[in-house]
Amino acid sequence: MSDLKMPEINNVIIAGNLTKDPVYRQTSNNTPVVNFSIASNRKYRDGSNQWQEDVCYVGIVAWNRLADSCRERLRKGSAVLVDGELQSRLWKTDEGYNRSVVEIKARRIQFLNKRVGYAQGENGQMVEILEDNNDVFSEDDHVNSVDFTEDTFDKFLSDEESDLIK
Repeated sequence: MSDLKMPEINNVIIAGNLTKDPVYRQTSNNTPVVNFSIASNRKYRDGSNQWQEDVCYVGIVAWNRLADSCRERLRKGSAVLVDGELQSRLWKTDEGYNRSVVEIKARRIQFLNKRVGYAQGENGQMVEILEDNNDVFSEDDHVNSVDFTEDTFDKFLSDEESDLIK
């Protein structure tokens, strides 16, 4: 038999909207962690050429500075693009049952919604403004030294998919 080894690749990129507010907590040694789930929609044409939609619900976990960023910026309905890896967890319930889950451990999260801000208008009143919110946050400590301004996944979308997002 040959000595070929299967490559160890575990990478996931998924976009979707949060199904509810993220749950933030800290471990016993004060490590921040946030859990949330997203709904990722897929549109396709069925056998009769009619558009259909399929929804996939996926759990996400983020740690450390990435968890803090999610806590501050994400709410139910927020649109995100997540880059991470699949991981599985096992635990026992209070009733003694074994449970397991497969989820995505996030490495980077790009926040896709427009952020609401406020500025003083010409007449002195506060005016609501929308700012682009394509910020990318990473679990790495050097996130502030990396330029993500050209790090967009829009180039992979068809014209029809781009229109759906807008």
